[in-house]
Amino acid sequence: MALNPVISTLGRRLRLSVIGGGPGSFIGAMHRQAARIDDRYELVAGVLSSNPELAKKAGLDIGLTSERACTNVLEMLDTEVTRDDGADVIAIMTPNDSHYEYAVAALERGFDVICDKPMTNTLEDAEKLHQKVQDTGLVFCLTHNYTGYPMVRQAKAMVMDGQVGTIRLVQVEYVQGGRADENDPDPTEGGLPWRYDPVKGGPSLVMGDIGTHAHNLVRFITGLEVAEVAAEVGSIAPGRLVHDYAGALMRLDNGARGSFWVTQAAAGVENCLRIRVSGTKGSLEWMQEFPQALTFKPLHGPAQNRTPNGPGTLPLAARACRIVAGHPEGFHEGFANVYSDAAEAIAARRSDTKADPLALYFPNSLDGLLGVRFVHSAIESSQTDGRWVEC
Repeated sequence: MALNPVISTLGRRLRLSVIGGGPGSFIGAMHRQAARIDDRYELVAGVLSSNPELAKKAGLDIGLTSERACTNVLEMLDTEVTRDDGADVIAIMTPNDSHYEYAVAALERGFDVICDKPMTNTLEDAEKLHQKVQDTGLVFCLTHNYTGYPMVRQAKAMVMDGQVGTIRLVQVEYVQGGRADENDPDPTEGGLPWRYDPVKGGPSLVMGDIGTHAHNLVRFITGLEVAEVAAEVGSIAPGRLVHDYAGALMRLDNGARGSFWVTQAAAGVENCLRIRVSGTKGSLEWMQEFPQALTFKPLHGPAQNRTPNGPGTLPLAARACRIVAGHPEGFHEGFANVYSDAAEAIAARRSDTKADPLALYFPNSLDGLLGVRFVHSAIESSQTDGRWVEC
């Protein structure tokens, strides 16, 4: 990975302002840490909570000055855009229903945007936000962080290099067990977390939370689009109101077939995102819980194990590796790769130069739009007894 290409391009780090991700947020800390790993951003401002008192305290706790530990998002954006040392980039990690509002507000003021997934809750908002990104010409990065793992990028590069041949089959699953205990009741109305609220969290908890990741991984590695889906979406825990399971058959746009299933109710399973891509020349297999290993099974010959910076590493994967062969790279590093690639694209846009083409594989607003469309198509299919629905 190149040493500080952002500084060499702009003469400084990108100035980052964050919205959300305050006390108790796993993903907020992950965003901030990912932004700092490669030293391409400096955190200058933020609104870390919708509660003004908590927002101020949380901002001070992470090292913001009192002036820039803000309590109102629109006021912060209006202030930052006027400062000589104002933010360049806005990172959004709020409940899903506010992604659209804050992203549009940032884009309208000229900020590049990094946004947590899913991009929006509704298809209408996703289409409008994608169009806004196109109209402004600004950089929009969606943090499907699993695309940042070196061996996921190796899989994509091998597909692009023709090593897998023509893709015929894809199997993807994302299996968790956090909602497996049927004796653990869902939250009551009085203390309803935002993820359980369909207005804030979206129409399907499991599809918005992890289904979008599985869908994106299929598209990223294969380079194919999901043309049609036949799905069942619902809950398997008795009495549960939110969706904890989805299973689907997929038809890809080259005629390949696929299977998809995601759940948060598999007892004992931690965080198993797994994919198998089979082509006319062989198959690739990768699992997030052992991210340093990519297995390639050629049609004729023994299985091969690819590892970060090991033999056969292609440039797209090598760019994502920070340490020498034989050492694992994981969740933080994958997340950081997405942030770092976005930083290079943003710096290039701001300096009117060309970014390294290998930096331009991060998920964008089109990926966000197609992810939201897939969620809505799967739900529509499920509501019509699994009929095939276009994506």
